[in-house]
Amino acid sequence: MFLTFIGGAGTVTGSKTLIESDGHRLLVDCGLFQGTSDDRARNWEPFPVDPQRIDAVLLTHAHLDHCGYLPALVRDGFVGPVYCTPATADLVAIVLRDSAHLQEEDAAWARRKGFSRHANPRPLYDTNDAERAIQLLRPRPFHEDFAAVDGVMAEFEPGGHILGSSVLRLREDGDRPRTVVFSGDLGRPSHPLLVPPPPPADADAVVIESTYGDRVHEDVTTGLEDLARTIRETIRRGGTVVIPAFAVDRTEVLLKALKDLRDQQRIPAVPVWVDSPMALATLSVYTRAIAAGEPEFRSEVLAEGVGILDLDDLHEARTPQESMDLDRPGAKIIISASGMASGGRVVHHLKALLPDPRNTVVLVGFQAFGTHGRALAEGAEQLKIHGQYVKVRAEVVSVPVFSVHGDAEELLAWLRSAGSVPDNVFVIHGEVGSSTAFADRVRAELDVCAVVPKPGERVRV
Repeated sequence: MFLTFIGGAGTVTGSKTLIESDGHRLLVDCGLFQGTSDDRARNWEPFPVDPQRIDAVLLTHAHLDHCGYLPALVRDGFVGPVYCTPATADLVAIVLRDSAHLQEEDAAWARRKGFSRHANPRPLYDTNDAERAIQLLRPRPFHEDFAAVDGVMAEFEPGGHILGSSVLRLREDGDRPRTVVFSGDLGRPSHPLLVPPPPPADADAVVIESTYGDRVHEDVTTGLEDLARTIRETIRRGGTVVIPAFAVDRTEVLLKALKDLRDQQRIPAVPVWVDSPMALATLSVYTRAIAAGEPEFRSEVLAEGVGILDLDDLHEARTPQESMDLDRPGAKIIISASGMASGGRVVHHLKALLPDPRNTVVLVGFQAFGTHGRALAEGAEQLKIHGQYVKVRAEVVSVPVFSVHGDAEELLAWLRSAGSVPDNVFVIHGEVGSSTAFADRVRAELDVCAVVPKPGERVRV
C-alpha cells in the first residue's frame, strides 16, 4: 500500500490523499484549495493522476476543503463511486450545489464589474458538474465493513467534527496486509451537539489532521463570556454583529450558544439573522437528524429535541434582496457564510459594514492564511473586496472557542487512546508550523515515526 499526499500537505485546505494497492487507486477526500491566490490557483492545475484511473473516492466529511473539488474530478473523467456516511451524502449535495452556484455567480459578477485579471472569468466547475458528482454518492453506515475496491476493506467511525463526519479505516488484504486510519477533521470531546470520536482502530499508520496542532483552545466559559460581552457592547452602541460562520455545523453551534446566552439573559433580545441559503439547508438536515434520534448527537441534545436550536426572534434571509437589506444600520446579529470570509454573502456584509465603528466582526473559527478572516484577525486596517479597498473601522473580536477541531492536547489524547501505537503517523491538514509542532510532540511523547509529508510525497505503508 502506497500513500501520495496530493493536498492538505503543508496547508490546511485541499485535503486529498491517493492510496495505491495492488493496481487499484483510491482517493481519500477531494477538497478544494482555499486561502491565498497561489493556493486557489492549485485548483486549476491538472490533477496529478488521471481521474479516469481512480477507482473510488472516500469522503471523511462534507466541508468544502474535503469534498469541494469532486465536481472538477468528475468534469475531468472520474465516474467511480464516492463513499461516505448517509449524513455526509446529504450535506455534500448541499455544499456542492452551493459551491457551483457561487462560482458561477462570482465569475459573472467579476465579468460585469471588470475586477478580474482574466478577460473572461469562468467558474472552476458549474452546476451540471456538481449534479453529476452528487449522483455518484454511495452512502455507507457507520461501523459497517465494505469493499472500497477488491482487496481493500473500508469502515467509517464517528468523527465528532460535524454531522456525518468520520474517521476512516482502510484495511488491505494480501501477503503483507496493512491498515491505515485517516482522522479526517477530528472533533472535540466538548462539541456541544455531537458525541466525541471513539479511540482509533489499531493501524500500521495514522494520517491525522493538525489544524490546531500547535495550540490549546481557550476555556469554553471564558469564550462564551467574551462573545456575550462583545454582543452587549455592540448592541448598546446601536451596531450590527457580523459573524462569518461555516454553513455546516458552525451555524448550529452558534445558534445553540446564542440561545443559551439569551435564556440566561446575558445578551439582549435583538433579531438574529441566518443569511446563507446553504446554512439554512444544513440547519434542516440537523433538525431532521435530531428529530430522528441519530446517535451522533449527545443524549442531552436528543432529550431537548429540535428546540435546542429554536432561538426567539430568529430570521432567515433567503433572497439577495433580504441579504442586502441587512446592511442597513441597526442593532442585530448576522450569521453568514463563509466562515473565513473567503466568499459568499458575508463578503458583501463586510464591504458594507466594516467602515462603521459601531459594528463588530466576530471570528469564531480557524482563519486560513490568505483569507479576509485571517487579515482581520491579524489587525488589517483595510481590505480589498471586489476590487475595491475598504477601511476597517469596525471592531474585530476573535472567539476561537467555537472551533470544532481538536487542539494539540485532544489530538494527542486520541492517538494515545488506540489499543496499540502505530508505526507511522503522518501529520497533514495544518499550516507548516502547526503540523511540525504536532509531529515533534508525537515523536517525543509516543516514540513513533511522525512525519509532515511534503506536497506530492509518496510513501509506502
